[in-house]
Amino acid sequence: MMSRPQSFIEGEAPDSQHAKSKRGSKVTTERVALLVLCILLAAALIMSFDKIRTNKQLENLKHHKMKCESNLTETLSKIKPCSTVQPTCPGPKVINDPCYICEEGWELHGGKCYYFSISQSSWKQSRDECRAKGGDLVKIESREEQTFLERRLRDVMTEAEDKFWIGLTDSAVEGRWVWVDGSPLNESLKFWSGKEPDNWKGHNGKHPDGEDCARMGEKGGAKDLNCWFDAFCSKPHRSICEKAGVKGQFKNVCKVSK
Repeated sequence: MMSRPQSFIEGEAPDSQHAKSKRGSKVTTERVALLVLCILLAAALIMSFDKIRTNKQLENLKHHKMKCESNLTETLSKIKPCSTVQPTCPGPKVINDPCYICEEGWELHGGKCYYFSISQSSWKQSRDECRAKGGDLVKIESREEQTFLERRLRDVMTEAEDKFWIGLTDSAVEGRWVWVDGSPLNESLKFWSGKEPDNWKGHNGKHPDGEDCARMGEKGGAKDLNCWFDAFCSKPHRSICEKAGVKGQFKNVCKVSK
């Protein structure tokens, strides 16, 4: 009796085994592909979520930026520009540069402080009042200073005779005009009006000593600044006091509006 081939006895044919092997390999490949696809999908989802989260963060940042800009604009609108000079320090607006400061009621000009009195007194009393304030009757040392005073008096004079005593007198020696500090009148810096000084002695010689003190001012303005007049020293007039300004320094002053 003829025996079966070994391959039929022990199991399936070789082709059947090969086919089964191919099917197993195909299934494995599909699983791997599916796994890879799942991984890629998961990665895509993660990236998508990250992008959404990033976009949301960007929106939050933009909103915060707009809010900050709005607050900054509101704050800046309440801040006045920085002033580099204190109210009492006019002149070049340079930080840390020296300036001159005057007390309240005094006016600054050219490094000096001037006080234009309201009350009227004799020349001597006016000088005493100026000295009590730490100054003296004004000494005019330049044409520029005379210009300032002549123009300033136009604003404060109420009538033609509302003139102001200055620190000039010839009471010691007639015709020898000297300033309160003892210095003689500079012949190139005289601002007498018309035929002044005339040393008028009053009606019927009532004032034998004549006019020994100087006053100044022309309400309507003076031609070529000539507005000095000699007068009786006892006559009550307003006066111009003068003293040196106190040195200070410019500072930045920034004020916030309320």
